[in-house]
This record gives sequence, structure tokens and C-alpha cells, in this order.
Amino acid sequence: MKPVCLVIGAGAGIGGNVARRFAQEDYHACLCRRSDEDGLHRMIEDIENEGGSASGFILNAIEDNSIEERVAAVEADIGPIEVAVYNLGAQIGDRALKDTTYKAFEMGWRLGTFGLFRLASAVCPLMEERGKGVILVTSATAAVRGNGGQHSHTAAMAGRRMLCQSLNAEFSPKGIHVAHILIDGAVDAPDTLGKMLGPEKFQQLRETRGMEHDGLMLPARIADTYYHLAQQHRSAWTFEIDMRSFSDRPWWNH
Repeated sequence: MKPVCLVIGAGAGIGGNVARRFAQEDYHACLCRRSDEDGLHRMIEDIENEGGSASGFILNAIEDNSIEERVAAVEADIGPIEVAVYNLGAQIGDRALKDTTYKAFEMGWRLGTFGLFRLASAVCPLMEERGKGVILVTSATAAVRGNGGQHSHTAAMAGRRMLCQSLNAEFSPKGIHVAHILIDGAVDAPDTLGKMLGPEKFQQLRETRGMEHDGLMLPARIADTYYHLAQQHRSAWTFEIDMRSFSDRPWWNH
């Protein structure tokens, strides 16, 4: 039975590439995403065409018990989850305080913090019983720096970071490696940055900063770091790492 890597938020950017990277290393990748079933099937086919093993599931993380039920089903039907990746974004766009409704603010929290809490509540007892496990959490610059118009996103990401610290404090001594991965830059991802900018502007950005310029973060290279973190020896675990393109100014110098 292959070890399982469960990815919550497996789009065409970081999440899908992380799943693919683990599948290349003989994990069974379980890809979960909110929509675009055709895109999900294409990712599964790509992984299988490379000789990997994968399953795909449509999952709305906002729905009650959706995460919990998926974890239980994977454990029962596929195998023990050795690596759980929480890659859901919580970006609702730039909104002034007066334009940020209670519902919009709460949505950021549900995706950014509460969803991770639910995943941890589901997988940590299983990992603790086995005495090992890895939880990798994608985060953003907003976790460490607030910006105008980002009230919901900053609160959600900062909460995500503190929750990771708390989980680490409780479960690291029990053999569970929790890592908070801060993505401090623009990612060359069509279904996140591409959707925000629109196809034309996204392509212009790729041609001026991305591609051979390496000014946009490449999801496949980001995925290499996720895999590395999951393989670290417990005597030298990384809790927090921040990543950006070589040409980007880091968040603390803005």
C-alpha cells in the first residue's frame, strides 16, 4: 500500500504540482478541489501517464463535514494519510473596510483558518496514533504584513500562521511535522493569478516577468520544496519557510 498525500486545494498551480511531485515519489496523491471536474480529471490523467497513482475529488471546504468526511473516506478506501497539504486560498480581493461585509470577512476566516483547523482535527489523531505524519500549509505575505484593503485576507492568513504555531507546539513532540510555507511573491498559476488578472494581462505579465525571466514563482519548483520539507529528519525540522523569486523584494523590505 502506497503512502497517501492528500492535497486540499489542488488547482493547476501550487496544489496540483505538489500532488504531482509526491506522485512522482511513489505516493498516492489525492487531489481535492472546489470546482472544474474536467480540469481535475486532466491532472489525474497527467499523473497516471507519468506512471504515478492519483485520485481526484470535488470538495467544497465550506460545507459542513466535507473535509472530515473526505479524510475518513481516504483513510478507509485508499490508505493512511502520511502527508496532508492545506492549500486553500482566502483572498477575496482588495476591499475597503466600508466595502467588506461581515459575510465576506467571515468567508476569509472559514477558508483561511477554520478549514485548516478542521483538517487538523481530522488527521492529527490518526497521525498521532501512528506516531508520524506531515502537515504542510500554504500561506501568504498577508500572514506577516497587513495592507490596506486586505482586512479579511490578512486576518485569515495571520490566524493560519498562529494556528500552525499552535499545532506545531502540540503535535511536534508526538512525531507530526507541521510546516508553514509563506509564498511571498506572484505565482505563475493560471487558475489563481491568471483569473485575478484575466488572460490577456496574465500573458503580458508572463512575457515580461515570467517564463525565461524567472520573475514569477514556478509551481513545479515550489513543489520541490514541499517534498523536501516532508522528507526532513525530525532532528532538523523546518517549521516556517518563506519563498519568492530571486528578483522580488522580500516582505520585510517593503
